[in-house]
Formats: sequence, C-alpha cells, structure tokens
Amino acid sequence: MKIALLQMDMAFAAPDENFAHAKDLIRQAAANGADTAVLPETWNTGFFPKETLKDLADRDLARVKAEIGALAKELQINVVAGSVANVRDGKVYNTAAVFDRTGALVAQYDKTHLFSPMGEHDYFQKGSHLTRFTLDGHACGILICYDIRFPELTRTLALEGMDFLFLVAQWPAVRVGHLQALTTARAIENQMFVACCNSCGKAGETVYGGHSFVADPLGVTAAKADENESIVYADCDTAPLQKIRETINVFRDRRPELYCVN
Repeated sequence: MKIALLQMDMAFAAPDENFAHAKDLIRQAAANGADTAVLPETWNTGFFPKETLKDLADRDLARVKAEIGALAKELQINVVAGSVANVRDGKVYNTAAVFDRTGALVAQYDKTHLFSPMGEHDYFQKGSHLTRFTLDGHACGILICYDIRFPELTRTLALEGMDFLFLVAQWPAVRVGHLQALTTARAIENQMFVACCNSCGKAGETVYGGHSFVADPLGVTAAKADENESIVYADCDTAPLQKIRETINVFRDRRPELYCVN
C-alpha cells in the first residue's frame, strides 16, 4: 500500500478554505499514485476555535461525506479523512472518517481520550467505541492524537489482527519527540505499520510540529516530513509481516492472566 500523509497547514476557524485545500492535497496524492491519502486531526476548523466551534463544525459528517467521500470515488483512492469537529445529536465530537475507493464510508470513530491540558473535554464529547475497518484487503484501525499515549487502546485493536494503524494528530512542536517515540513503540510492540499524519503551522499561540511519518513493524521510519506543509509518501510492503510475527511471537507469548489495566 502506498500511503500519502497530507501534512496540512490549515486555516484556523475557516472550514471553506480548509475543505478546498484538503481536496487539492488529495488530488495531488492521487496523481502521484497513492493508494491511501491521510489527513490530520480537526482539519476542518483547526484545533480549536472554542467560541465558534459548534457553528463551524460539520453536521453528522454531512459535508465530509458529500465532498471527501465523493472525491475518493472520483479518484478511486482510499481516504483516511483525518478527523473533523462534528455535531451529532446536538453534541460536538472529534470524529474521524474513512472512505474506500468507491467513496463508501467504511469507518467512523470519535476520539476517546480528550486532551484535558487544552480543555478539549470542555468542548467535545468523549467517544465510546473503537473502530476497525478494511482497506484494499488490509486490516486497519484509527486513533486520534492523544489516544496514542494509551497503549492498551492500540493493543486492544491489534489483538484482533491489524496491518495498519492510522494516527491523525494536532501534536504541538514542543512535544513532537514524544509523538515519534510513542508512534514507533506502538509499531514495534504490535508488529504493524503505524502511519502518523500530524498538522503543521500555528493556531493561536500553539505551533504544531509536523514531522509526519510512517513507522514499519520493526520500528524503522519508512518516510518522514519536516515541520513544513508537505505530502509524504511511503510504500508499505506487508509481505514480511507474517515472518516478523513468527520470529518474535509477542502475541503467542502474552500472559494476559497477569495483566491488570483497569
């Protein structure tokens, strides 16, 4: 699978501008032969305009489905459409959406761990479920930003078998080293590819770190961006996965009777 990470510098509180820009980046990725294009977290609004959040948010992913889903179908490309601020049943969620090559919505996930240091929990509702899906025959999962700090979340997804984990983020530059370490650790310990698409640029006083990258199951960086807006491509060969898992069989050798994570 050829993955394109769309490291987007979005306009703060400007959904119309951001939708146009995101679609342009997806078209560029498709033109360069990507199988799957990945957008960052809350790309429709930026992270996050507190006073106008509910007004600017999508409505039950209606616009994302109409514009990004339709583009996936037109270009015949999978789109991990990052996440968007999204109103559902009168409440605002940080919602990820995934479309396959036919434009079908194959996954929807509400961020389960909200970043309390920036007050995210005061404006967004917590998600209540994990999400697994298939792209081009590969088992996949998706997490959003702060979720990656909770290894039990990734392991829960991985226990049912997974080739690719997509991580979409608005991770600040000051802690971008944590993002790289955590993402690489999740790839190694779960023996899968982790594709991390972070934002870049500035929102208010916060500078976002970029450095989107793909970590392979051995922890090797397959492709990496710098701090500027860019599209990063990684050709991910899943053929060695079975050999890696048989050589160091961490899933067979687990001792779940000893683990207490509640």
